[in-house]
Amino acid sequence: MKEPEKRISEKALKVWRISGVISTAILWLFIAGAGVLIYMQEWPLWIIAVLAAAGILEIIIFVVALPNMRWKRWKYEVREQEIELQRGVFVIRRTLIPMIRVQHVDTEQGPLLRKYGLSVIKVSTAATVHEIPAVEMEEAEEMRRVISALARVAEEDV
Repeated sequence: MKEPEKRISEKALKVWRISGVISTAILWLFIAGAGVLIYMQEWPLWIIAVLAAAGILEIIIFVVALPNMRWKRWKYEVREQEIELQRGVFVIRRTLIPMIRVQHVDTEQGPLLRKYGLSVIKVSTAATVHEIPAVEMEEAEEMRRVISALARVAEEDV
């Protein structure tokens, strides 16, 4: 079976980078607090340098590299009988969700997603909830309706 063809919105890169900056800023507050504590306790200053290097590494990973890698791997496709998801950075995971197993479909937006006109599509089955992140709002609403209709048809066929 060929891999899914549809990609999530390229705006996901901005959202993921902003999220990375927020989490990195919180880490830097802890690093600064630890630096003050280390200085006040007159511990070796190399510990501050190690903490700063870890903070810089987090910026490189979570703001620069990881969003690109996630976006390139995230693909999905809604078919008549199933939904296929492909995601992952180092380990690529492909999931097939049979339409007959779909119980309901939701869309969700946080403040960052709303600012960029994106939604998360949540597909619920009896076992778990699968997410398709960062889909344009109009497309997400249309997909929600289509998946819901296909799930009803699959249920009626049983």
